[in-house]
Amino acid sequence: MEFRPENQMTNDLKRTGLVADSCFLEHKTGRGHPECPERFSAALAGVRKSVDSSKLLDIPVREATSDELMLGHSEFYIQTVRENIMMGRCSLSTGDTDICPQSLDVASRAVGGTLNAVDAVLDGKIKNAFCVLRPPGHHAEPDRGMGFCIFNNAAIAARYAQQHAGIERVLIADWDVHHGNGTQFCFYNDPSVFYFSTHQWPCYPGTGMVSDIGTDAGRGFTMNVPLASGSARDEVVGAFERKLIPAMREFKPQFVIISAGFDAEAGDPLGGFGLEEADFIDLTRIVMKIADKYAEGRLISVLEGGYRLDGLADLCGAHVVALADFNYSS
Repeated sequence: MEFRPENQMTNDLKRTGLVADSCFLEHKTGRGHPECPERFSAALAGVRKSVDSSKLLDIPVREATSDELMLGHSEFYIQTVRENIMMGRCSLSTGDTDICPQSLDVASRAVGGTLNAVDAVLDGKIKNAFCVLRPPGHHAEPDRGMGFCIFNNAAIAARYAQQHAGIERVLIADWDVHHGNGTQFCFYNDPSVFYFSTHQWPCYPGTGMVSDIGTDAGRGFTMNVPLASGSARDEVVGAFERKLIPAMREFKPQFVIISAGFDAEAGDPLGGFGLEEADFIDLTRIVMKIADKYAEGRLISVLEGGYRLDGLADLCGAHVVALADFNYSS
């Protein structure tokens, strides 16, 4: 069955949604931590500076329900997060993720805001959306938070679109410099979600080999492109052109999610890639063209990594300029 939204929007109503709430400043990670509140401020400032407000529709955040969190995580893990925070721990017991008393509320609102963006796209209120989220999500596995991540925003959004709107096939395209082990883990035996990742190898978290292609019914629906430190446009953008585009001719996604990690930028302190602003614009346009061809343009992008603040501001601005440009193909 092919998904069709009840309300198709006219060209005059096309806008890009923006999820960006000051609550994301309340997730405190400690002095000198790379995943700091200033990342949110920088990313949002870059968007506001670069994109005319008339092209954006602000999408509110909300707390995700327990059932929504369990679309991507076990009840045991969610309770572990609650208990860790109630105990006053400074980091999750499951991995390298710093927390504070507000972290559960903030992470839940990051999920809820992402799901609001999914709803807005599927209802035809907007064409696509960018979610300026903290904490990031793609390292969070069903039973374990790690790598600065508590809940997997992209994975929960994919399952939410399937279970609440009749979407059957979802693409998650991840260009973060680090492999999204959590997202891969969530869908490794699932043929309804295609996970595509370019990432530095070897690098944290040490997953994402070429041979990791999925298992059982999901075999062939995970595609990893591990690349050496120093890789830049030819390798990363080239992988999207030479590998992702052909794969999507077969898969034909009905909804598209970008795990937008800007730590693949040249000079990022946690990465070794050499992408420039123009490369991220082209990556955005490649994925938009896939969404346009197979998913009626339905796409959301969620912020993952990116730790050089001035670079993050510029790149988030450029990314949203591309998302808001519906005539990019001319």
